[in-house]
Amino acid sequence: MTILERVYASGGPEVIIPTIELTCAAWAEPILICAGFEDQACVTEDARTLTFIAAGIDVALPKKGNSGNQTLTFAIDNITGAAQQQIDAALEAEERVTLIYRTYLSSDLSAPAEPPLRMTVMGGTMTGTQVQIQAGYFDLIGVGWPRDLYTLQFAPGLRYL
Repeated sequence: MTILERVYASGGPEVIIPTIELTCAAWAEPILICAGFEDQACVTEDARTLTFIAAGIDVALPKKGNSGNQTLTFAIDNITGAAQQQIDAALEAEERVTLIYRTYLSSDLSAPAEPPLRMTVMGGTMTGTQVQIQAGYFDLIGVGWPRDLYTLQFAPGLRYL
């Protein structure tokens, strides 16, 4: 039994700390958020040390499957307007925003307690004081079909059509 399974089953002195990393090519640096009241310096799976800013977030993970409707929704503070500025920069540059969700145990911040989940931000809404963002595992609408592109390198016979 892993430590995370024990924490889910019986609690204990450890606390599960969910973290969110939002990245976009249009931003100078990522948005780093963790649940709780204290900032957390955590080491990622690729040995980067990131300082996650404490925020009042609640994360409900979607089920994994092929239904095309697997969204994670969370809210970011927008009192200063910083979140809206970064979203506007991503929209102007027409760049994809990627979300990485990691969970840590308070007793061990040297690595995520389970493998991280990578998702694509699919949309969101803005109100005066918060930004709600939806991200998903499986982007059914954005999947190209057919998956194999018929180019001259893939199918040389196309040259003679």
